[in-house]
Amino acid sequence: MTVALLWVAIPNAEVSNSFGFFHSVRVLDSAKFGSVDRSLLFKGKAKKGRNLKWKPSSVNIDLGNPCIGSGSKLPVISSMVASPAGEMAVSSEEKVYSVVLKQAALVKRQLRSSEDPDVKPDIVLPGTLSLLSEAYDRSGQVCAEYAKTFYLGTLLMTSERRRAIWAIYVWCRRTDELVDGPNASHITPTALDRWEARLEDLFQGRPFDMLDAALSDTVTKFPVDIQPFKDMIEGMRMDLKKSRYKNFDELYLYCYYVAGTVGLMSVPVMGIAPESQASTESVYNAALALGIANQLTNILRDVGEDARRGRIYLPQDELAQAGLSDDDIFAGKLTDKWRNFMKNQIRRARMFFNEAEKGVTELSAASRWPVWASLLLYRQILDEIEANDYDNFTKRAYVSKATKLAFLPIAYARSFVRSSRMSSPMTSP
Repeated sequence: MTVALLWVAIPNAEVSNSFGFFHSVRVLDSAKFGSVDRSLLFKGKAKKGRNLKWKPSSVNIDLGNPCIGSGSKLPVISSMVASPAGEMAVSSEEKVYSVVLKQAALVKRQLRSSEDPDVKPDIVLPGTLSLLSEAYDRSGQVCAEYAKTFYLGTLLMTSERRRAIWAIYVWCRRTDELVDGPNASHITPTALDRWEARLEDLFQGRPFDMLDAALSDTVTKFPVDIQPFKDMIEGMRMDLKKSRYKNFDELYLYCYYVAGTVGLMSVPVMGIAPESQASTESVYNAALALGIANQLTNILRDVGEDARRGRIYLPQDELAQAGLSDDDIFAGKLTDKWRNFMKNQIRRARMFFNEAEKGVTELSAASRWPVWASLLLYRQILDEIEANDYDNFTKRAYVSKATKLAFLPIAYARSFVRSSRMSSPMTSP
């Protein structure tokens, strides 16, 4: 299925996955790019539970009030999950939060070690400037072609941030293309392993082609960790081997892999407003929430399309609790049971959007407009599903061009609004 490629990407019902830049870019001589300074990036994996101030939720999930815990500021299902042996296993949400902490710490370290809190100085190597300029220009062309409204929003950013966001966008596009593009039927786990090895090379300053070079240069300038990129590839692996999700905990992890990761990639580039009083972790949690919200929206929009491919990206236990089965979905039965089920799924997605709003206002001023546009327009898809009487079997909800144009000035106006201090939704106050 199509993933939410960027937490800042604008939904486009007409976007095609058939673009051919995967095979049209020029392979580069990696020796010309030297090695990337990795001193700012953590090595090894964070230990489970380390430094976590986890706020457990006592609520049980039910369809009438999904994912709401008493006193919880972020929609959660649970903090810990009991294994059959009676041991407490780490939930998907806590696994993801460990990545949030790692990226937030990376940004804090960069802020302490650099006089310029936004961008590290360029590393100029002989023969690289023209190649890098061409690489970024090509990335911008791809972004302009497949995410027109978002591309316009990036023009308000500083040149360094704008080019870096283009590079991240293109890498995410290419990764999604592997499992959702015209050659998806030929993609194997081995191919994804090769793609991950190529990712590691570009993070080490050894890009394979022009578009890799743009991202390779980006990660030398911004405190971007490799883990969210690797996690996105893991989401592609899940699409190759998994077509059902037994509960929301499993679905949450998938949504993080294919969409929440993009928020963690993007915030170091977009930057947090210097005057922000919010914790770094809370801003990253909000970015994560927007990625989750976007992907949940994609899932609800594409139920019929995914069913025709034999896939159901809905929690199996909640379907059963609603009196629904896989057969009902494959048959496209539009019943009151389905409508009630959809109402609760939409409610959950909106909760994540609401959580995401808190973080947008904490971004640097020049970065807020495209993010607000993404949030408002993607959330509008949920309204369109309701307007279609919850028929996402035969109708594909989309935001019209007129509606997009109407929301852009609203998003622009909101980009000038700052919120009050924002505490971390995952930690104790």
